[in-house]
Amino acid sequence: MNSLLYLLVFMTAVLYSSAGFGGASGYLIAMNIFGIPANIMASAALVLNIFVSSISFTSYARAGHFRPRLLLPFLITSIPAAFIGGTIKLSEQAYTTLLYAVLTYLAIRMALIPTLTEKLNWTPRPIPLWAALLSGAAIGLLSGMIGIGGGIFLSPLIILMQWGDSKQAAASAGGFIAINSISGLIGRFAHGTFSLGEFGIPLLVTGLLGALIGSQMGAVKFSGASVRRVLGTVLFVAVGIYWFNFMK
Repeated sequence: MNSLLYLLVFMTAVLYSSAGFGGASGYLIAMNIFGIPANIMASAALVLNIFVSSISFTSYARAGHFRPRLLLPFLITSIPAAFIGGTIKLSEQAYTTLLYAVLTYLAIRMALIPTLTEKLNWTPRPIPLWAALLSGAAIGLLSGMIGIGGGIFLSPLIILMQWGDSKQAAASAGGFIAINSISGLIGRFAHGTFSLGEFGIPLLVTGLLGALIGSQMGAVKFSGASVRRVLGTVLFVAVGIYWFNFMK
């Protein structure tokens, strides 16, 4: 069981980091398959997020894709919201239902909805401050509650609203995930909801190795659109299995 879990985490880190993400949603799916308790799942996903997304952000920034305007305004409200979300305890059923509802949305958004920013002769739109503050708060709260960094919401939002292209969105997502994951993790420490169990260190090492490989590939070699579609397909399979079993 452990070997397969570590393999899934490694593959998740490679794929997600190549698109600028920390991979929490993928780690949560992998750990949920093996029946790991929700509290350990959320804590381990946050720790992995911090390290994997930091590596991803660094790779994209070095490749010249980072734009401060696509990150800093969202952080103003997302950081305190992620801290609050990390203090909220959910039941096993509520946690699982919320997790897969979120993942279903992500699967649809990433796999099926085309992005206008991938067209030629595209120019970015300005970001209204109120929109950045409101969306940052919503993403931060949800991220802290379910143990993800939130970049997987921010990146599609930036692309959908035409505030930046796929590479710029990936860079912003990496920084957003790392900072909000730290905030959510502090919230868990402060309220006694943090626990890694026996899987923490081996999962961390596995995730770091995957991030080193994936982030370099994504920042330099892969297109954001290709990775987005692959991740959407992976999520579709995972949530499809869950909802099939749920409806039986």
